[in-house]
Parts: sequence; structure tokens; C-alpha cells
Amino acid sequence: MKKRIPSARRVRQATLVLEDGSEYTGWSFGGALSQAGEVVFTTGMTGYPQALTDPSFRGQILVCTYPLIGNYGVPAQPKTGDPYVDDLGIPVHFESSRIQVAGLVVAEACPEPSHFASGMTLSAWLERSQVPGIYGIDTRALTCRLREQGVMQGKILLEGSREVTLESGVCSHPVSDVSPKEAKTLRPRGSEGIPLPRIALIDCGAKANILRCLLARKVEVQRLPWDQDLRDTEYDGLFLSNGPGDPKACGKTIAAIRHAFDRGKPIFGICLGNQIMALAAGADTYKLPYGHRGQNQPCIETGTRRCYITSQNHGYAVRTDTLPKTWEPWFVNGNDGTIEGIRSTQGPFSAVQFHPEGCPGPRDTEFLIDQFIEDVRNTANY
Repeated sequence: MKKRIPSARRVRQATLVLEDGSEYTGWSFGGALSQAGEVVFTTGMTGYPQALTDPSFRGQILVCTYPLIGNYGVPAQPKTGDPYVDDLGIPVHFESSRIQVAGLVVAEACPEPSHFASGMTLSAWLERSQVPGIYGIDTRALTCRLREQGVMQGKILLEGSREVTLESGVCSHPVSDVSPKEAKTLRPRGSEGIPLPRIALIDCGAKANILRCLLARKVEVQRLPWDQDLRDTEYDGLFLSNGPGDPKACGKTIAAIRHAFDRGKPIFGICLGNQIMALAAGADTYKLPYGHRGQNQPCIETGTRRCYITSQNHGYAVRTDTLPKTWEPWFVNGNDGTIEGIRSTQGPFSAVQFHPEGCPGPRDTEFLIDQFIEDVRNTANY
């Protein structure tokens, strides 16, 4: 008698529907459900585990322009499938402890990864996290539409799944979803009893590699909620993190930074932190047509005219003509000329729109974090 061969799991059809009525039909992988969110694209050729866990993508449907995703699997503990974490509880291979996107869109999803550190397939990870994916569509045509029409609300509809509306994917305040609810102090391993410069990190959705970079420079990090009142907080330097959504929704953070300017201590911001600092200084921000998301954005430093290749993930930018006279553009985007960094001419306050700590990279501008820490040490006499 022949052995009965179990039938393979039936692959179900799925459709990506955009708010302009356009549809892209493919096949489902990952979580077996329908989901809505803002549809954005990223141009990174690698780093999908970091991108999917980046809090700046909170609630968005992510389109990967690189055609092959999942080929090196997902780094996880083989027996449990849990992420690796260090002794401080910081994820080693991810940018947060969970998948942040609402859905994933790819041209091809590799079903059999090949990498020594892979603990599970991308599809299994998405399924475990109840995040839907769709593959088998023309992501080139989809990206062209998003470039021409701008980012749009969309939804992944799975055959036989519960219907969802476009409105269900709108996040009212994504920063509050990804920011810690209470303060926590982190110190480098082996630094017990040693005086260290104290960095207050306003965590609006900080990527894990920001924490790694700061702690590697032998400082104490106070990880604070996005709406922390800083007037009673002691610190030697202030760090504003990345995060999702419209910076104008962070009114409490903006007000706190205005007060922090008066203290004269070094302040450095990244991504959303750049926009928040600009708003606190009196400038304005606006939404970009399709944002800057990927690991290959050219940024030119004003003055030196040096060009750096940077990692970015943001949908808003600072209006150049609204910067006060005591502030100046520091970096500009080599493609569209948008502001990629600002700095004050009257205090140790600066910020960049890109990610110097970019993980998996590039990290051509990580020296900016060194400069910030050096300013903190000099100001605090460490």
C-alpha cells in the first residue's frame, strides 16, 4: 500500500487595492488575514528583518522594490523562533521586538532560505506575527504609480478573509504606539559604579541600533517616553529619536524641546527628531509625495560639498524657507534638494534626517554620533 502524501497548503489569491481604485493581484503568504495601511516603498536591497521591525514603518504596508525577498530567512533561535536579545534585552538582529508593518508586498518571496543564522522563513515569521504578505505582483509598476500619484491608503485583501476598509488602516497617533510607556535607564556592560555622561533619549520609536550605538560609546542612556516633561530631568545631552507619522502630532515633544534649548546642553536628533527640532525652532514641515525610504539616499553636506550615502525612512520634511535666521541647513538631499539636516548657529543643537546608525547600513555618517558624544563630554567636563 502506497503512503499517502499530505497535500501542500493551498496558496490563496490576494489583492492589493489602492485608494485610487487600482488593483494588483497576486498570492498570499504570511498571516492569513486582510489588512489596511498607508502603502509606501523602500529601495533597500537587503535588511528586510530590520525594515519590518523599524518603528518608523508602524502601520504601513511596505513594498520592497528589490525583486527577491526572504532568501536569507529570518535570524531567530532555531528551537523557539524567538529573536536573539543581548544582556540588556535589546534585539540583536531587529530594530524592535516585533514586526511593525501592517503588511508586506514583494515580487517574489523565497520559500527556502539559505543562511547559517536563519531560524525560520519569512513567511513563517509573518504568519506567527499575524501580518499578511502578498507576492507575485509587478512591484515595478506599483512603485511607478506611487511615485507618480504619491503614497496612498491601501489594503491587502485575502481570498475568503474578512473585508477591511481603507479607513481601518489609518493610525491616529503612531508615535504613542511605539514609544515606551515609562522611563528606563540603560548602562553599558561592566560600567557599574563608573560615572558616565547621561544621555536623555526621547524615544518616539527609536531603532534598536540607536541604543547599541550610544551604549557602545560608554554613556548612560535614559530611555524616555515621547511626551516626557524634561524640566525635572537631569541629563548631559539630549537625543531625539526617529519615529512614525506626522511630527506635528508630537506637540508635547516639541514644547519640551523648546524648553531644552534654554538649558544650552547639546541636543542631537535623527529622522523624526530632525523634524521635531525644526518645529521647536519655529520652522514648518510638510508631507513628501512618496518619502525617502531605503539605504541609498545621497546627502550633501553644505560647506564641504561632500556627498554621503545614507539610510532613510521618512515621509515628512522641513520647509527650507521657514528656518529662522539663527538656524541653517546642514545637509541637503542630492536627488530632490530637500533638507537632510539642520543646525543652530547659536547653540550646540543639530539634527539629521537620515540614519547615521543605519542598520544594516550604510554607516558612512556614524561619525556624527561621535561628534555629539564628544560635545556632551566637553560640556559636562567628562
